[in-house]
Amino acid sequence: MNQAVAVQPRTSAFGSAALGRLIALLLPVGLLGGALFSQYVGGLHPCEMCIWQRWPHAAAILLALLAFTGPSLSTRARVFTLLAAVAIAVSGAIGVYHAGVEAKIFQGVTECTATGKGLKGADLLNQIMHAPIVRCDEVQFRFLGLSMAAWNAVLSLGGAVVIAFLTLRGKRA
Repeated sequence: MNQAVAVQPRTSAFGSAALGRLIALLLPVGLLGGALFSQYVGGLHPCEMCIWQRWPHAAAILLALLAFTGPSLSTRARVFTLLAAVAIAVSGAIGVYHAGVEAKIFQGVTECTATGKGLKGADLLNQIMHAPIVRCDEVQFRFLGLSMAAWNAVLSLGGAVVIAFLTLRGKRA
């Protein structure tokens, strides 16, 4: 007796919440990893605003990891997942501003952003003289017509919406 078994797509609340939590971890890992790869392997030095976009992704990774300390449908996991989505959205908002600076819509950082923490005298001067000058209003690399800041904005804001939708959908079901 052969009976055909229909395979249903997984649309349960557990699946939505678990998927949202997974995206909340993998998206900032991928975006931050890509930024670090482009810096250390690709030779693209970040400007000050590029660095600003990295911090919320680092926070999102920590928050997403905390979301994995409980079951995906628990209040704890949902709260940490939503907080990770907020952190990702903050990075995306900074990316929107940075892309606007690159397009000359907004004025960017106007002061010197070199750091010489802990250095004095000749060491500080040597670091300043050999530091790459990277302006926030100049695009170093474009892919499909968008700068890295613009890609961060699109992926971060879009990802944050998807994460929030999946997480809240999981709560409702």
